[in-house]
Amino acid sequence: MAAPAASPASTALLVGAMILMTVYAWAILHAETQTEVISLFIAAIVAALISRRTKLMKPLGEAAAAAPKLLGAGCVVAVLALMLAFHDVHFALLLLATVLLYSVVGLGLNIQFGYCGIVNFAGAAFFGIGSYTAAVLSVHSPLPHLLILAVGGLMAALIGSLLILPVLRTRGHYAALVTIAFGILFKNFLEVNDTLGGPQGLKIPTMKIFGWSLSDNIEIAGVEFSFYTNFVLLALLLCVVSFVLVRRLERSWIGLSMDMVRTDEVGAAVFGVQIARWKIVAFTIGNFLAGLAGATYGLMTGYVAPNNFTFADSLILVSILILGGIGNPWGILPAAAIVLILPEKLQFIQEYRFFLYALLVIFILLFRPDGLLPRTVRNYFPGRAKS
Repeated sequence: MAAPAASPASTALLVGAMILMTVYAWAILHAETQTEVISLFIAAIVAALISRRTKLMKPLGEAAAAAPKLLGAGCVVAVLALMLAFHDVHFALLLLATVLLYSVVGLGLNIQFGYCGIVNFAGAAFFGIGSYTAAVLSVHSPLPHLLILAVGGLMAALIGSLLILPVLRTRGHYAALVTIAFGILFKNFLEVNDTLGGPQGLKIPTMKIFGWSLSDNIEIAGVEFSFYTNFVLLALLLCVVSFVLVRRLERSWIGLSMDMVRTDEVGAAVFGVQIARWKIVAFTIGNFLAGLAGATYGLMTGYVAPNNFTFADSLILVSILILGGIGNPWGILPAAAIVLILPEKLQFIQEYRFFLYALLVIFILLFRPDGLLPRTVRNYFPGRAKS
């Protein structure tokens, strides 16, 4: 069965919702005073309650499912529009690029958690492996920075292939403890290793692509753009490529095999599915994406330190996945925006902002336990779809 084509009404509803979300994202990034931030926060809560009461999310979800290409194009256009709106605001562009890079990590964790059922609480560690790989290679090797990004992902995947061995011998809570222990050991290793800068970390040289420095501002038609615009475009490219990879993986027979492993390992093994193989594949691809994003993040910030890759950061990555909807890559980008931007905009209440953020997560888990955008039942029909 083919998915029903989107009607003009549903298309208009989807386009209108994307425009409203883009305007709201602009307003949040633009807000500076306490009154503006609180007003926008209250407006979001009211809008959520109204949509819940009027059941608006159902037709909107159906419209998005009927036109995934339109939804994807809308997300790209929204990011580009925000980039142009804040073309000379360093902090807003840095937040935007960070959201995109954390989304890439979330897509990697989605392969592990959502598709194959592998619990990984060391996402920040693999993110850090990519960052430190980029730092070391940028200083001590003549490799071009684009290749260094790939090597950062490969290094995270390689180290992850070693960690998967004890993970395969454990299940459930015990497998989670293995990844937690690895994340803690990784941070401690960085702190005591003077070669890698110890607690002070390492400084990373300016990223260059074909001799062009990405840390230089750009001037187009007399308009000066922040150098973070370069990193927003790079992060957007990585996010789009990662998203396409994850979606194609989900719709392939590989994704189907992973779903079988997650749903029932015993039943999958009875039908000849090689459990260990698909867990290794999921863990390796997920860690590669985390390392790739980490290498880009390190080159963007120009500095890495152990305190950037703690267990708390791993929990933030996991909360992005849970908030967006485990197994649904569409929910990762809005969840990453909420988790990263909200605490920054609530800095005027100091440490209480984390309390409000925690309450928000709890409320979402209570009233939408499947996340903001729950994963629908798998629709897999090989061959040509027939109506």
